[in-house]
This record gives sequence, structure tokens and C-alpha cells, in this order.
Amino acid sequence: MIFAKIINDDNNITMKDLTDQIKISSIIDECGAIFTFEGIVRGKDEAKTTDKIILSSPNPEKTEKELEIILKDVQSKHGVKSIAVAHYLGQFIPGDTLFLAAVAGAHRHETRSALEEIIERVKYELDFKKEEEGSAGSNIIMSGG
Repeated sequence: MIFAKIINDDNNITMKDLTDQIKISSIIDECGAIFTFEGIVRGKDEAKTTDKIILSSPNPEKTEKELEIILKDVQSKHGVKSIAVAHYLGQFIPGDTLFLAAVAGAHRHETRSALEEIIERVKYELDFKKEEEGSAGSNIIMSGG
């Protein structure tokens, strides 16, 4: 099972929603692990603070299709059974959730490896524009392509 969603509206998907979707799948009997990840807005690092970020994509539908391609590739490569990912677009403050991922597999090793690859690929391969506002002024970060 693959679930990939870019959320650009008031639709709210929680980590529980993702794991529940995995658990009702008929493939759950073959799973011994579910690993999850929640990416949130960081308000401070060594050099600056962040008051808010605005995350956008020039074409959310295309980005969602590219996310699904990444998830299918990761599923095939690592042999995991189910992957569910939701990525939010919009304006966020520190502590807000941006990214949710859940991966189910037969064993912890391949499940954890698949989750780590998803996190990295989503960050660097999908077409997002992140506008940060904080103590260092405004900054725009482009990723993906």
C-alpha cells in the first residue's frame, strides 16, 4: 500500500490516520514494525531563530505524483509492505507539523532504512519553496526541481 498526499488546504491528516490506514491493510499480517517520523518547524538553531515559514510548491499535483514515485521506488528497493506520507503546504510557526511519514515492514532494519531514505529524498528531490522569517531576516530556500 502506498499513500502519498500533498496538503494545501484545511484537510488535516494525523500520524494516527496514517498508521490506522496501514493497520487496516490486508498486508499488516506480514509486518513486524511500523516506523514513523514527524517533521516540525524548528524555532531555534545555533545562529538564528525562526518566527514563521511559508512552504509552497509551484505545482502541488505534480509534486504529489513525484512523491508517489519516490515512495514506490523506496518500497521496491527496501521490500517494505506499506508507506503513508502526508506533506503540508502553507504558513507555519515553530512546533507546527510539516511532514508525516509511516512505513511498515516485516523487520525493523529494512523499515527504518526505508523511512530514512524517504525523509532525505522528500527534502531534496521534491519541488518546494521555503520562505523563512526570523532573527536573520527573510530567507528563501529552494529544493527539488
